[in-house]
Amino acid sequence: MIEIPESHVYARQAGDMLSGRTVTDVFNATYPHKFTWYTGDPAAYRNLLAGKKFLSAAGYGAFVDLLLEDKVHIALSDGVNMRYCPAGAGIPPKYQLLITFDDDSFLVFTVAMYGGINAFRDTLDNPYYLGALSKPSPLGDGFDAAYFDRLVAGAKPNLSAKAFLATEQRIPGLGNGVLQDILFNARIHPKRKMATFGERELDALFGAVKSTLAEMTAAGGRDTEKDLFGNPGGYKVVLSKNTYADPCPVCGGALVKEAYLGGAVYYCPHCQPLK
Repeated sequence: MIEIPESHVYARQAGDMLSGRTVTDVFNATYPHKFTWYTGDPAAYRNLLAGKKFLSAAGYGAFVDLLLEDKVHIALSDGVNMRYCPAGAGIPPKYQLLITFDDDSFLVFTVAMYGGINAFRDTLDNPYYLGALSKPSPLGDGFDAAYFDRLVAGAKPNLSAKAFLATEQRIPGLGNGVLQDILFNARIHPKRKMATFGERELDALFGAVKSTLAEMTAAGGRDTEKDLFGNPGGYKVVLSKNTYADPCPVCGGALVKEAYLGGAVYYCPHCQPLK
């Protein structure tokens, strides 16, 4: 799933590979997917995109925003896999959108569970997209201690740490995937109530949000996710479905996996005690 590190990695790689390229054609889904959401009729995407030069790309929260000429955008939400294929590469039999360029390279967009592929001009009237554009990113200077303190002050005290970080789009693009290592690095249990946090723990949580996401992004995303070329990221996730059977890397104790708030949480009960 696209979260903050992956959106920035996708954007950087797309900018490197596609800058100056012109869209030559657009092919609609060969495999319809009822949980793929488009802006408008995807059959109209060829008229909107063909002939437009690729200008730049940016990551906003869980969105990857590809900017073309004439203020035309392609914005992808979490759940969409985007792959760059050079000229001569084989075309996969199943996809939700495919875009070709003037050097015969192409982008393939596929969706496993759910996701949005949005082609539009000017702006996208989507609250998640607009929120991701307008709110400070933990990767930027605007997400400072004062801003984090305001988020804490505006949250209900009975919220858990997971609910505070990963619900209601308080921090767009911070989801259940990156959440695990953030809380482990802060030594905070995912079910711990915000009302029980002291100043030192809030400082640790703020620091872990900033440093963990920065490290994930600098390493090319998480190794549990794939980049634009289909390669896993270089950040080795500490807590995930791939590692929870291993001993805690700090204390050597057993890790725990539990279902909580619509997804699995992983933690070390010794390093992340529930107080």
